[in-house]
Amino acid sequence: MKLIKIFSISIVLLIVTKTTAQEFKLGKVSVAELEQKVHPKDSAAPAAILYKRGRTRIEYDVSEGGFATMADVEVRIKVYKKEGYEWANQAVWYYKQANFVEKVTFSDAYTYNLVNGKVEKTKLKPEGIFDEVLNKFKAQKKITMPNVKEGSVIEYKYTIKSPSDRIIREWNFQETIPVNYSEFGTNIPEYYVFNPRQKGYVFPKMSVEKGPRSIIITTKERSNVGRFGGPVRTDFSTDKYDYTETRTTYVAQDFPAIKEESFVNNMDNYVSSVQHELAMIKYPNSQLKMYSTDWESVVKTIYDYETFGPELNKTGYYEDDLKALLARKNTPEEKIWVILNHVKSSVKWNGYTGYDCDNGVKKAYKEKTGNIGDINLMLTSMLRYAGLTANPVLLSTRENGIALFPNRTAFDYVVAAVETPQGNLLLDASNKFSTPNILPFRTINWTGRLIRKDGTSEEIELTPKKASNDFVFMIYSIDADGKISGKTKRQYTDHMAMITREKIDGVKEEDYLEKLENKSGKIEISDYSRTNEKDILLPAIETYAFTGNDLCEIIGGKIYISPMLFFTNDKNPFKQDVREYPVDFGFPQMDKFNITIQIPDGFAVETLPAPAAINMQDNAGSFKFNVAASGNSLQVIISNQINEAIFSAEKYEMLKEYYKTMIAKETEKIVLKRI
Repeated sequence: MKLIKIFSISIVLLIVTKTTAQEFKLGKVSVAELEQKVHPKDSAAPAAILYKRGRTRIEYDVSEGGFATMADVEVRIKVYKKEGYEWANQAVWYYKQANFVEKVTFSDAYTYNLVNGKVEKTKLKPEGIFDEVLNKFKAQKKITMPNVKEGSVIEYKYTIKSPSDRIIREWNFQETIPVNYSEFGTNIPEYYVFNPRQKGYVFPKMSVEKGPRSIIITTKERSNVGRFGGPVRTDFSTDKYDYTETRTTYVAQDFPAIKEESFVNNMDNYVSSVQHELAMIKYPNSQLKMYSTDWESVVKTIYDYETFGPELNKTGYYEDDLKALLARKNTPEEKIWVILNHVKSSVKWNGYTGYDCDNGVKKAYKEKTGNIGDINLMLTSMLRYAGLTANPVLLSTRENGIALFPNRTAFDYVVAAVETPQGNLLLDASNKFSTPNILPFRTINWTGRLIRKDGTSEEIELTPKKASNDFVFMIYSIDADGKISGKTKRQYTDHMAMITREKIDGVKEEDYLEKLENKSGKIEISDYSRTNEKDILLPAIETYAFTGNDLCEIIGGKIYISPMLFFTNDKNPFKQDVREYPVDFGFPQMDKFNITIQIPDGFAVETLPAPAAINMQDNAGSFKFNVAASGNSLQVIISNQINEAIFSAEKYEMLKEYYKTMIAKETEKIVLKRI
């Protein structure tokens, strides 16, 4: 996709100019830091990272008999405002599985305050440290710093010990608050090759140096002295292994806070950070072992997992059920639909993502629950069994971020694809409202990777090409006192329909209507009904009657009314002067309003908004507005069509001006005067 150019991704493999690191020490909080009232470069900041320093080392662990990873992190935070108190709560996640457990330890944690001109420090107590289970794979160690006030400085240190020698955690140089100084380093033995890659819009400076290291391993051997049964002698031997260690340091200074903006896919995609992907390992006297170097090798590695490829070949557990379901189903469309619905009804999603199986397809089918891998690999297998050309598609959810470079952790989800003469049909059986090519919104994230049986793969677009529609048909009348009564029919298609069905699923109708009434200018709704609520191949439709006393204004005997009433867009979501990130609508979409207005007896039209048509460059979108009078009624037709799912930052000014003009037109008033 062309939009990949918005990221400045650097693959750093060479030695870069050295950067001198600043000297910071835990416990050396200055009076000047405590006296500071606002951040010198961002007066609105509720807090700031004064410094954050981390280093990840891959070192030989004698007790474990192999290399392991140790990470040490020191942090100092300044709190300026009450809104910054949240930075007193910190959490560090870690893996906690039966055969893989990391350890997180906090230390040197203090809160500093200035009291009567003197520095007062309060130590974190044991009751302020606790563990929390996140899911079956991860937990987190949390701390709540004591005695935090406006002006406080917080310090803490933590270490992460991992039994793995293959994972270096991502390091963010930016936060939602300013970062005065951030330093991250790695110490990597010559046996390992990691590919470091940076993303974001601001970049740290980097330095690399190499130095000698050694491992000393002591072994002991017991033997009998003389004949069997004689005294036992213990002999100790020491072996020394020399190797070269590469020490890399990244330093960021005065990095601005990352700011939330409207219609952003995932802010983490744009945070300045560095990631490390293991490329190869070459231990002494051992064969070179290659890891993720390109997408082909990544997906082949994944396909060969016992919990992925082999699961696709299992069929015995569903064959009898599927034979009965496929009887008299002759067309591909019939087979796809019956299989998709069978998996939906047979296995419920347990809330866990993942591209490979957790329980395994056979167990998931039997127990009627599984993760995404269990469900959609099962779906793929059934589609193949039915004679369709079906393959799994690896992808990264919006929450997980965009898969920018080849690595196995770039993916966290899998769907099924069926090849048809018209192209691939994408299917996801984890969502009861999904239909062919209408995937859950969480999965619409640029591109995915389709894997075939032979291990080859290709990139495929996940962004829909077809527009999802939101059509509103409304007829209402106005009385001489400004009260409005009318009826509305709203029709949603494709992704709009899925999102609507998800929104109302499981919600009591009275609660839903109460929110709708309040959102719509405190109208009163009656005669509410839904159509095609269960028939998800058809548009989702809701109809209702409404009345409202505050939907127009009466000034000097004249009635002023916005024709779209409570559907009027009155705020531009694009307010920034400069936009750094792409605008992500998720999918092309069209809003259309067909409105009939009955004006009261004794009134005539004084002013009607003029017709308007706005077209963005390259057919990116269009807005049309037209209102016409005929006797005692007005006919209003309005449409807003967005043809591109994603707008690059370079198109932001165009999009901002488009919305500004559109909103100005939508908020224009029809003026009615007495006759």
